Amino acid sequence: VLAVAAWFAAEAIARQVVTGVVRDQVRTQLSLPADQPIDVEIPGAVIPQLISGSIDALTIASDDVAFGGVTGDVTVTAHDVAVRGSGEMSGATATVSLDEAQLRTLLSSVEGFPADTVGLAAPDVTMSMDLQLFGAGIPVGVGLTPTVAGGGLVLTPAVLRLGESEVSADALRSQFGRIADTVLRDWDVCIAQYIPAGVTLTAVEVTGEVLVADFLVDGAIATDPTLQQNGTCA
Repeated sequence: VLAVAAWFAAEAIARQVVTGVVRDQVRTQLSLPADQPIDVEIPGAVIPQLISGSIDALTIASDDVAFGGVTGDVTVTAHDVAVRGSGEMSGATATVSLDEAQLRTLLSSVEGFPADTVGLAAPDVTMSMDLQLFGAGIPVGVGLTPTVAGGGLVLTPAVLRLGESEVSADALRSQFGRIADTVLRDWDVCIAQYIPAGVTLTAVEVTGEVLVADFLVDGAIATDPTLQQNGTCA
C-alpha cells in the first residue's frame, strides 16, 4: 500500500514539475506575459516517459496568443518530445482559431481588402464592397470560401448578394462590367510573416463563429534555427 501511495505521489510531483517547466518555456520562447494561462496535457503516466527519455504526446493550449501583430487561440500537440539532450521531436500539429476581430486584423494587411466589413458565417468569410454605378455606390455582399494554396490562405468568392437577393457572377458582370472584377477576384493572404518556416498551413475552415486553421510542424524545428525564423511575404 505504501509503495502504491509513493508511486502516485511521485507521479503527481513529476507531472507538476514537467508541466511547470513546459509553461515557463512556452512563455519565454513566445515572449508571453508571466501570467498568461497555458494548459498542458500529457496523456498516460509521466514517470515511465521520463525514464524512456521522451514524452509520447504533449498538448499545449493558450488563448489570445500574439504572433506578429495578430492574436489567436492556439493548440499544439507535439509527439516524441525529448526530455534531455538535443530536445528533438518527431513532429507536431497545431490549430489556430481566429474570431471576427482577430481575422479583421489579419486581413487588414491585404491591400485593397475591406477588412472592416469582415464577418464569419459558416462555411464562409463574409465581406462587403461598394461598386460604383453612374456615380452611386452599390453595396455588394460577398461570401468567401477559405482554402489553402501554396501554404497560404486564399479567399474565393462563392456567394454574391445585391441587397437581399443572391446573384451570379455573370449577372454582376452584366450589370457592372469590368468593375465587378473588384469583388469577383480571389484574395491571397500571405501568412508566412506570422509563422516559423518549419510550420505549414494545411487546412482552413469556418466553424461556428471562428476561422480554424490547421498546421503541420516539422519535427526538426526544435533544433534547426532556420526553421524557427518567420518567413517573408513578397
